[in-house]
Amino acid sequence: MLDRVTPVILTRDEEPNIGRTLERLAWAREVVVCDSGSSDATLEIARRFPNVRIVERALDTLANQWTFAVDQAKTPWVLTLDADYIVPAAFVDELSRLDGSAAGYEASFIYAINGRPLRATLYTPRVVLLRRDSSTFYMDGHTQRVRVDGRVVPLRERLVHDDRKSIGNFIARQRRYMRDEAEKLRTSDVRTLNAAARVRRMRVVAPLAVVPYLLFAKGLVLDGRAGLRYALERFIAEAILAWEMTFAPRRRLP
Repeated sequence: MLDRVTPVILTRDEEPNIGRTLERLAWAREVVVCDSGSSDATLEIARRFPNVRIVERALDTLANQWTFAVDQAKTPWVLTLDADYIVPAAFVDELSRLDGSAAGYEASFIYAINGRPLRATLYTPRVVLLRRDSSTFYMDGHTQRVRVDGRVVPLRERLVHDDRKSIGNFIARQRRYMRDEAEKLRTSDVRTLNAAARVRRMRVVAPLAVVPYLLFAKGLVLDGRAGLRYALERFIAEAILAWEMTFAPRRRLP
């Protein structure tokens, strides 16, 4: 199965992350890195890995970027990875034993802060291993999602999410993301939204609730500084969204 899988990664200024991610992909015959204009050492680091092929494309939407990147693969399967995902050896072993009878495979995540795994996260599972001819990317608020034509099977082993970029970088990204997320929440039929999205529509509730929920209901207070950092990040993200929902002018999603 591994010979039939191409890992695909989107990058832009991922110098703190990309080397760690690519180190865990030595098993792949080829890794496609699709860059959208990095100004740091991302591409210099990527070129150090002999199995990496770099393609470049200006970013319009994430859905279009993923569609383009996945089309560059030469195998029937792609493993879609963010540049801050770490693929553990146990995950690779599970991939090697798949029979490929499904159209897609969904992974859950261990969330880490500077290498420290957290005991819980709000990061949701996503379909990461796709049959190329059975998947379509589309935008949903600030991010892309994938529609799989066929059966999706959950994987037992988990990927690791460990973004080493600065808190300033995190805030800048959330300011971009939450503009689109706010417009999605404003324009969606409330009956189509999950419980978390409905809470977000209440604006001030989510920022006030997310910190005690993570620290005490999810137990992240036991994870020390890493747990506090994650709770702070989620508070910042929810506060930015609440501001966008309340004060920012309405805009049309692409």
